[in-house]
Amino acid sequence: MYRDKSVAVVVPCFKEEHQIAKVTSTMPDFVDRIVVVDDQSPDRTAEVVAELAKADPRIVLIRHEQNEGVGGAIASGYKWARDNGMDMAVVMAGDGQMDPADLPNLLDCVIDKGVNYVKGNRLLWRGAYSVIPKRRFFGNSILSLLTKIASGYWHVSDSQTGYTVADREVLQVIDWDRMYKRYGQPNDLLISLNIANFRVRDVPVRPVYGVGEISGIKIRRVIFTISNVLVKGWLRRMWIKYVVQDFHPLVFFYLLSIVMTLIFVWMSGRVVVLWSSEGEVPGMSALAMMFSFSVALQSAFFAMWFDMEANKPLR
Repeated sequence: MYRDKSVAVVVPCFKEEHQIAKVTSTMPDFVDRIVVVDDQSPDRTAEVVAELAKADPRIVLIRHEQNEGVGGAIASGYKWARDNGMDMAVVMAGDGQMDPADLPNLLDCVIDKGVNYVKGNRLLWRGAYSVIPKRRFFGNSILSLLTKIASGYWHVSDSQTGYTVADREVLQVIDWDRMYKRYGQPNDLLISLNIANFRVRDVPVRPVYGVGEISGIKIRRVIFTISNVLVKGWLRRMWIKYVVQDFHPLVFFYLLSIVMTLIFVWMSGRVVVLWSSEGEVPGMSALAMMFSFSVALQSAFFAMWFDMEANKPLR
């Protein structure tokens, strides 16, 4: 128990036979359950966890019959925490990249400030730029910007961190069977949390690298995959939150921005063709191209500003 609240730590695992013992052995004493979800690892991860459970009764092993991805493993752990009446569910990776010393700060934010979902933010930690590999820092920053637009949580960043805490209400309300099951899980979950009007906040955590972790993430592939998740999630959020649940004029600004962007692209192509074939561009064509670009940009900025204002209570 932590301050009279039951805590379950969900540990998604895939090929972590060499790291999982360190993760479970460094888990704080106040953690009530350590729910290790083996996502059909081809190595001895499940066997190692089963042996660890004999010495630590807090450990619960869930084994997937087929590989479901990191999001699927997290969903299984969340459902176990929900079904067993836990007050808070924490997610910590099985590769040892999350410092247990940061956990009390995340839990305190839920208990003291009434936040429903707290996520660690490595980018807020002092000296993060010198610790996080440069390619990951850059890719994370880009995905964080896109996630702000898609999720409506403009005040959060480090969207790809897996160090999170969800309270009992989040566990009960979110449909975990519909959550995206691969590397876009944190992004998809933020969108679902916003639709449900949950309060989300970042807490600085220490970035940990060089502890024996092996990353299977291919940055180029993941960025395009997650971008697809974000576009679909953004459309779903716009429709449910600003059309179905309660109308907001920002949808018109976003629609105008999209229409004018398409016009700009078409006019740009026309200008290029005229310039290459005739050596000059009619003034009206150039003016129409610049006008469509200006309106598209301003409409998008207005829509984002409206969205930011509408989501201020969720800070």
